Amino acid sequence: MSQQLPNPDHPHQPNSPEEILFNNNLREFTVKIEHICSLEMNGKIPQEEAYRRIRDLWKALKRSKKNLGIGASQDGEGD
Repeated sequence: MSQQLPNPDHPHQPNSPEEILFNNNLREFTVKIEHICSLEMNGKIPQEEAYRRIRDLWKALKRSKKNLGIGASQDGEGD
């Protein structure tokens, strides 16, 4: 098993399988957000649709975090 050196830009490296899975979910979230923003900026979808899609992705990411038991429970954060 190889030891990863700390990255100064990302001081917290995922340690548990749950953190690794959430990190992957977060990366997928960012890719989807970029795609939605691109669609909206190029006039392919209206602002309201982009907002709805992003809101739904955010809710799914929050559920993922909660289900994986990552971080402290902070009800209502980001709603």
